[in-house]
Amino acid sequence: MRKLTQDNITDVFLSYCGKDTDPRMREIMASLARHLHAFAKEVRLTHAEWQTGIEFMERMTEFTDAERHEFVLLSDVLGLSSLVDMINSVPGGTSSSVLGPFHISGAPEIPFGHDMKRHYEGPILLARGRITDQDANPIEGARLDIWQTAPNGLYSSQDPEQDTYSFHGIQTTGADGCYGFTTVKPVSYTVPSDGPVGDILNAVGRHPWRPSHLHYIVTATGYRQLVTEIFPEDDPYLDEDTVFGVREDLVMNYVERPPDTFPEGFDLSGNVSEPYLVADFDLKLVREA
Repeated sequence: MRKLTQDNITDVFLSYCGKDTDPRMREIMASLARHLHAFAKEVRLTHAEWQTGIEFMERMTEFTDAERHEFVLLSDVLGLSSLVDMINSVPGGTSSSVLGPFHISGAPEIPFGHDMKRHYEGPILLARGRITDQDANPIEGARLDIWQTAPNGLYSSQDPEQDTYSFHGIQTTGADGCYGFTTVKPVSYTVPSDGPVGDILNAVGRHPWRPSHLHYIVTATGYRQLVTEIFPEDDPYLDEDTVFGVREDLVMNYVERPPDTFPEGFDLSGNVSEPYLVADFDLKLVREA
């Protein structure tokens, strides 16, 4: 194309696509090109700014490895991860939330009542609930993938002092659909800000803090997978989560209970001498179409 201009370059780009291009690929690339070209024209992007953007993406690769996914983190802090979650959510079930960059596959199987707290200091949290369908019927055989930070605010993949699967586990529900485990009360923490994502946060005057939470991935045959988090009502960062992960139905209250009420069936039963916290939270799955 010889007569290329600012006004026709988007259409010319699309004309270069082969006739056998997948229709969905064509739709996505067409929209991407239109918005990307419109962005450059709207802000009158300079060569220096364009080069800075290229260098930013190159630095992103330097901070990405098997333990740290800087591109996922960028998507999170830009709100894109949450937007994709919301676009693909189906009414009637528990809201989804961001996966985050620190999930580890292959966590060990843990039984009902398992103690994830172990030797770590901090308030005991008993987390429990039911996994149900939209009609509140329990789902047997649902698999709950659980993970969280340690009391120092670090996930095991960030912290060489922790075991690989510290504060990770997978629990399978019985006929009652119930899950339950003990852990240490999660803490608020900062997302990694020593790399290019941190540069973006600093440039626009944003903090890197996330409210404390527990991560869950729930899978069950015949149901849509649920990736979500649950957050305590009293966390100071609940309304300014840097990765936009909070949803109204994912907020719960910790209830403090005296030690003599700690239930049977948990690894810590009979060994609790101080008040403990309880997080009761049911997870509702939506059937596959």
